[in-house]
Order: sequence, then C-alpha cells, then structure tokens
Amino acid sequence: MKKRQIELVVISDVHLGTFSCHADELLAYLNSINPKTLILNGDIVDIWQFSKKYFPATHLKVLRKIMGMATNGTEVYYIVGNHDERLRRFCGTSLGNIHFVDQLTLELNGKKAWFFHGDVFDISIQNAKWVAKLGRHGYSLLILINRSINWILGKIGREKYSLSKRIKNSVKGAVRFIQNFEYTAKELAVDKNYDYVICGHIHQPKKEMFESEQGKCTYLNSGDWVENLTALEYTFKRWKIYRYSADKLSPFFADEELKGMDIHELLAATSITVMPPKKTSKKAKI
Repeated sequence: MKKRQIELVVISDVHLGTFSCHADELLAYLNSINPKTLILNGDIVDIWQFSKKYFPATHLKVLRKIMGMATNGTEVYYIVGNHDERLRRFCGTSLGNIHFVDQLTLELNGKKAWFFHGDVFDISIQNAKWVAKLGRHGYSLLILINRSINWILGKIGREKYSLSKRIKNSVKGAVRFIQNFEYTAKELAVDKNYDYVICGHIHQPKKEMFESEQGKCTYLNSGDWVENLTALEYTFKRWKIYRYSADKLSPFFADEELKGMDIHELLAATSITVMPPKKTSKKAKI
C-alpha cells in the first residue's frame, strides 16, 4: 500500500518506556505516512518513569523510525514536555533534521501556527513535581488494570471500556482543569495574533474554533498514544484529527527498512551534526 503524503503531522504524549504506551500502533501509523514535517509535541519518551528493566524492542523501533524519517528528508521538531524535561538542555540544537525546541512557530499557507506542549499551564507540575509524579504512577496502574479488563471484554465479544476517561469525565476538578487549560491557550493565541494554537499534555484530542472580542483562532490538541491513539494532520490547508481506531493499518505493521537495522547503523546513516544553540522559538515556513 502507498504511504499517504502529508504536509505536517503532530503527535504527542506517546510515553515510550511505560506499560501504557501503544508503540505497535504508533509504529504502524508512522509506517503509513510520509510527512514533510513531523512535530513531536512533548512527552514522547517518559523519562520520569524510565527504567532499564522496561524498554521493549517496539518502543526502540518507534525511535528508530523517527530517526529514519529524518534521514529521508522529513523535518522533525521535538518540543520538550514535562515527562521528557531532561531533554530541555538540548533546546536550540539540531541533530541532522531533528531540532529540539521549547516551542515552535510555523507559517502555514500564510497563517501563523503556535506549537507548545502545555505543561507550563500545570501548577501541580511547576510547583509540586513529586505530587504530579505520584499521580502519574497511579494513572499507569489504572491503565494496566484497564488493559486486563479490556482483554476479558474482548474474549467475550464486548466493547472496550476506558476507566481513566470515565473518571476524568466524572471528576469536576479534572473537567475544570481541562477547560481552563484550553481557554488559557486560546486567549494567549488570540493575544499573540496566532491563527492556530496546537498543544498536547492533557490527552484530550480536539479541534475547535474560538472567538472573543480581541480576535479568533483555531485551538487544536493532538491527544495521546496511551488512551486515544490520535494525531493531528495538516494538508491542503486543512487540519484534521487522525484516529487510529478509525483506520485499517495492518499492512503497515512490518517495515522492511527497519528489520535489519541496528541502532549503530541508524546513527551512522543520519550523519548527525550538532548545531550551536539557537532561540527556543523556531520559525519556519511551509
């Protein structure tokens, strides 16, 4: 099957290195597309919970695939989030076609787009990281329990069920946080005269027009690859939310280019050169 040609793809909140990550599904998706630009909008590798005891081959294949895409001409922008914040010291540097940034501004067909992860809005992360990390471990345990329940439901022919979604949607504080997050992002984008604001972090895929007395913008969130398995795609001057559950990607699970490639060969193929630090907000045109 032919790969889809896409101008720009945004993925976030993959959480490689955790039990909750759907690396196989993400790899199938990446194998099915050929984007000019790929934006990794934070929390791609979960360094908070990284353990040498758990980093499956499929998780490594995702990293190999991304590096291979960069080698083949895709411009890759890695926007650092809170779970991969240790990479922040590399912001402003480039490894071949892979660029590390705090935030990103692009011009898309004459319109300004502002990309950032969104953890800057999260007070619990900024002021009490140990509380946020504790909550994350509880969330991972919930995902593991949910996977067991869904395995049983699958065996008896029942539809899958999301415990974490049900809890988030029923807890007023979580709903209020998400609403505040989205509203703040929209207000800032309008204030800065951006046409699009694109975030991650809250694991809530969304596309919404926003208008106030000061102006208007389009708010977009790429969701995650833990529960929703979603991405954002921009092509032909239009944005859309990609949903893995609505796609049929089994032919793309095997990637011949990666089968015989080890990490040393891949690094050599990228011809990596480290560029001097630049500003954390990188501008480009598409």
